[in-house]
Amino acid sequence: MSISETVEALGTAIRVQSLADGQLWRVWLNRPKGNVLDAEMVGALKEVFDRARTEQNLKLITLEGEGKHFSFGASVEEHLPDQCAAMLSGFHAMFYRLHASHVLCHAVVRGQCLGGGLELASFCHRVYATPDSHHGQPEIALGVIAPVATVTLTSRVGRGAAEDLCLSGRVVDGQEALRMGLVDVLDEDPWGACQNYFEQFIAARSASSLRFAVRAMRLEFGRDLERRVRELEGLYNRELMTTHDAVEGISAFVEKRKPEWRNE
Repeated sequence: MSISETVEALGTAIRVQSLADGQLWRVWLNRPKGNVLDAEMVGALKEVFDRARTEQNLKLITLEGEGKHFSFGASVEEHLPDQCAAMLSGFHAMFYRLHASHVLCHAVVRGQCLGGGLELASFCHRVYATPDSHHGQPEIALGVIAPVATVTLTSRVGRGAAEDLCLSGRVVDGQEALRMGLVDVLDEDPWGACQNYFEQFIAARSASSLRFAVRAMRLEFGRDLERRVRELEGLYNRELMTTHDAVEGISAFVEKRKPEWRNE
């Protein structure tokens, strides 16, 4: 790999390192400890994916968390009723932009990879994780749902495992994540494993042809992505967030107390 590199910070939320003469972008979620996917970080990631569309030599983007964790997920505070619609719209647009870039994207996961963080990682084409990493969709524990995971996890791990994660909210370790297909590679050095894959299998390929291959592989996936996520976004805003328990679950988390469910 070429030693030439540049590093750019997009505000305080994202750091981008360009490697191998612009063929590889190493992108950090740059808000440790939790690398929470708040509006600022989501906006910076959308900018990264928009730029990626026009970078002729770019072959691979990697996403990883600064510090000990990948991401604790989306901002729970932004799920409160007065912010929820705008948060969901912006968050989901990030996935549309990533898909539309047609650039290979790999996730490098350490520590906690939860909620919106797992949605982002599992949306990538490959996931490298440490054996002691933890993965989960805990939204149901807060009384809400995960629209992107609801749409995309089935294609990665199958309906049974996807429903297990989304309906129970349980968190699985790296070994179980590997067995269910949530993770592709377990390694104590996930960035090193990802870098090796790039050098062995991606660096020698045509960037242009790789984009056509990405488009081809995700053609059917992409046809329904935005339609189905928008439908779930409507369900979330117009129905779920009118219930007592959805608002109670989010409020209880923010207030650091146990939710008091009414089952309504």
